[in-house]
Amino acid sequence: MNKIKILWVDDEIDLLKPHILFLEKKNYLVTKCNSGSEAIDILDEENFDIVFLDENMPGLSGLETLHEIKEKKDNLPVVMITKSEEEYIMEEAIGNKIADYLIKPVNPNQILLSLKKNLDHSRLISEKTTSNYQQEFRKIAMDLSMVNTYEEWVSLYQKLVYWEIQLEDIEDAGMFEILESQKNEANTHFGKFIEKNYADWFEPNTEAPIMSHTLFKEKIAPELSKEQPTLLVVIDNLRYDQWKVFEPIINNYYKKETEDAFFSILPTATQYARNAIFSGLMPSDMEKLFPKYWKNDTDEGGKNLFEAEFLETQLKRLGLSHLEHEYFKITNLKAGKKLVDNFKSLKKNDLSVVVYNFVDMLSHSKTEMEVVKELASNDKAYRSLTHSWFKNSPLLEMIQQAQQLGFKLILTTDHGTINVKNPSKVIGDRDTSLNLRYKTGRSLTYEDKEVVAFKNPKEIHLPSISMSSSFIFAKNDLFFAYPNNYNHYVSYFRNTYQHGGVSLEEMVIPFVVFNPK
Repeated sequence: MNKIKILWVDDEIDLLKPHILFLEKKNYLVTKCNSGSEAIDILDEENFDIVFLDENMPGLSGLETLHEIKEKKDNLPVVMITKSEEEYIMEEAIGNKIADYLIKPVNPNQILLSLKKNLDHSRLISEKTTSNYQQEFRKIAMDLSMVNTYEEWVSLYQKLVYWEIQLEDIEDAGMFEILESQKNEANTHFGKFIEKNYADWFEPNTEAPIMSHTLFKEKIAPELSKEQPTLLVVIDNLRYDQWKVFEPIINNYYKKETEDAFFSILPTATQYARNAIFSGLMPSDMEKLFPKYWKNDTDEGGKNLFEAEFLETQLKRLGLSHLEHEYFKITNLKAGKKLVDNFKSLKKNDLSVVVYNFVDMLSHSKTEMEVVKELASNDKAYRSLTHSWFKNSPLLEMIQQAQQLGFKLILTTDHGTINVKNPSKVIGDRDTSLNLRYKTGRSLTYEDKEVVAFKNPKEIHLPSISMSSSFIFAKNDLFFAYPNNYNHYVSYFRNTYQHGGVSLEEMVIPFVVFNPK
């Protein structure tokens, strides 16, 4: 390993011999010089990892030397060493981006601490994170073999998301690969768990998680009142990890009261899951009770055109018709800015619902636009893109205004999404639905072990397109591909973000309640 190179600039450098010997014993390489001008000349010839710079020197002063160093090598850390604690010197030095400052007389341990703080910081954090994950890895591996309730699955997935975000900034690619393999293993087990338990969740007197169709009644309705206006934001297609990366931004304005995860219904697709949230009904009930609002996969026309009407019927059913409410769907930047401009008028409502479609547009456009495909090539990049969008979005401006106006904030989504990697062959007739993560139709032929299949859609409260139609859902990171034109189809959709199937990323999703700070 290369030694760390230090340039130490002091007009009384010979008096610092004990400090320099101490550092050399610790394997640091120290170059000495007596003046600012000499330091500038040395830096023109040689590269260093850090500079220790005396503030009070004849000729070129410490501050003047600092200024010249920063003009030449802006990223080179400089530690200012000073006899004086005068405020203007500190302000000047800090304004010129010093990495640290020490007050004379300094002892060797102070020097060592400053070096570790400035040069070893990221390495130490990386080592600590890696070490902590290595310990947690064994626990997660044990949990994976034993997990058998939906609460345990939520807890396990939250752990995996936590470590994924912790590990993304470290340079140990091996650790990240281990985490990826753990996520894959978790999804394999989760697929089996859903296969075994999902249909039972609809049976009377069976313990079931909060799901799309029960979310409003169980979680949202209890938060609503005429005493405080509520802003309900449903960010379409938002994964748990994406929520966690922009949570700190919201925390600047709001205090988190509760954070829960709930389960998206199957298919984990907007027309099913989001309609279920707003109607409080499963799709087969929507089709039966509101045939003019519900459209099946093979029907012509938009599938999410009546969310406001569904919301109206649910509020009435729950005895909440007295609440003033308004519904907005934002599908582009212009619509978002328009709502920001008129946001103050929402204060009159008890409930304002904003469905924000950005993440959905991004994940769909990834299959269409090579630029976005490049920008969101993996989960880390996808999170980063979401964070960047949120930080600069009209949605954040709405949240800031809501905080100033005293709104309660509820943030959730309809389903998540997964980066699909491997094709699974499927054959169906011309009326088979088109989604890559689920199919419904007659006479479907598929690989049994790669799907969760329901021969009778009524069993999971889904409509039947015809008498003999069934539903199949892709497990893990698979996507359905037809045998004809197979290779082109596979290369086109591999490594794109899709939803509709069975995975932790698609099904386990956030529900968060905030009060203004």
